[in-house]
Amino acid sequence: QLQLVESGGGLVQPGGSLRLSCAASGFTLDYYAIGWFRQAPGKEREGVSCISRSGGSTNYADSVKGRFTISRNNAKNTVYLQMNSLKPEDTAVYYCAAIRGMLRTCPRDGMDYWGKGTLVTVSS
Repeated sequence: QLQLVESGGGLVQPGGSLRLSCAASGFTLDYYAIGWFRQAPGKEREGVSCISRSGGSTNYADSVKGRFTISRNNAKNTVYLQMNSLKPEDTAVYYCAAIRGMLRTCPRDGMDYWGKGTLVTVSS
């Protein structure tokens, strides 16, 4: 069974950090670009960051540039999202998703596989 499983969410104070993980089972992530998306209550799902198959290309939403870092360890079949200087507006369910191919962007409506999400709450 092909699955993506997110972990690492939780409650953190403003200014704090969390590291999210996205682990794949049933397939190898080597052939996929991976994106992190988030959805806050009452809002549409939005792209946060994307990393290419090799890890050589990354991009970020303007709202998280300089605070979030995406990385991947293909040997562990896992992608990470390091989130620093968290703000209350970062509160959302965070999803990872995979798209097969040599892409440098992760189109929300074109991803092949999605995880079920992990909740991040930033609050004092």
